[in-house]
Amino acid sequence: MVQNINELPLTQIDGSSARLSDFAGSVLLIVNVASKCGLTPQYTALQAIYYKYKSQGFEILAFPSNEFAAQEPGTDAEISDFCSLNYGVTFPLFSKICVNGESRHPLYQWLIAEQPQALAKVDGTLRSRLADRQLLPANETDIMWNFEKFLIGRDGHVIGRYAPDITPDSPELVAAIELALQ
Repeated sequence: MVQNINELPLTQIDGSSARLSDFAGSVLLIVNVASKCGLTPQYTALQAIYYKYKSQGFEILAFPSNEFAAQEPGTDAEISDFCSLNYGVTFPLFSKICVNGESRHPLYQWLIAEQPQALAKVDGTLRSRLADRQLLPANETDIMWNFEKFLIGRDGHVIGRYAPDITPDSPELVAAIELALQ
């Protein structure tokens, strides 16, 4: 198990190498994303908060994943084009990864170990809708669905984990971001 998030090597969506140490000292919001999901419009709010807080040392790192109802079937190039053309995404996108199961990327192994449970949306119905369709992951600590979010402090530790239906511009997530940026 990786002891420090900054040690993890990554592949950007254009195929170039990156490390999380490239973002050391920044507040990070790490999100697993998908292009064909009912939550895909969250890209708009992600871009808006990125624009609002980037100058204060805030970064969003988006990791496409095709694990949830095959809602991210495209190639890295197709995903990049989709995000740019439809949502004007300028925050870093990375190559498609697995966030659950035996093939889980080391980044998500580390994130889940740091924060095993996501904060649920008050009066949220996503969990029950997924359960009704038998789409909930087997393990309670697994990523529930697309657009689950991890907030990482400047010190490289997880501050919070947010269920997919907590939007990037929700009061609780914005307050946590602003506090982390102080």
